[in-house]
Amino acid sequence: MAFIDLAKQRYSCRKYLDKPIEKTLLLQVLESVRIAPSAKNKQPWHFVVINDKENQEKIKSCYNREWVKSAPTIIVVCGDHRQAWRRSDGKIHTDIDIAIAIDHMTLAAADIGLGTCWVCKFDVMKCAKILELPEGVEPIALIPIGYPADEVDLNRHEQLRKPINEVIHWEKFYYKPFKR
Repeated sequence: MAFIDLAKQRYSCRKYLDKPIEKTLLLQVLESVRIAPSAKNKQPWHFVVINDKENQEKIKSCYNREWVKSAPTIIVVCGDHRQAWRRSDGKIHTDIDIAIAIDHMTLAAADIGLGTCWVCKFDVMKCAKILELPEGVEPIALIPIGYPADEVDLNRHEQLRKPINEVIHWEKFYYKPFKR
């Protein structure tokens, strides 16, 4: 599949089949995060795979939305701020590195027919306590993953995304909003 087609295939799946993910497929998705690039190759991340029903109940309670209960697996993506590269002005790159890894994960999942959703609005403190995370390690995102129970609209980007001339700048920044 061409990359642009894969990118269009990936969407925020919020409805999953009641079907566990084969371990070989899950490991394939997880390999994509292992090889993801990070600033100075620091790899300031940890991925906690939650399959056990009791542990899922605990983690899913950190995000109070009914749809998440249908996901057969949750991956909690954690950033280790102690390990991340710092730019000369002090900016810590944990979140940037995590975003790259999650993008690899969601695209790898889409490539093999799995759906994902990137959840950032959850009870971070509760999640950290449940996982017994050490100081400096933060849960950054919950990634429900499973077989989609719905279908993606491959043409949704035509209506949901800004036109290219509103987001691409040549040689210098200029802003001229597109009139719809």
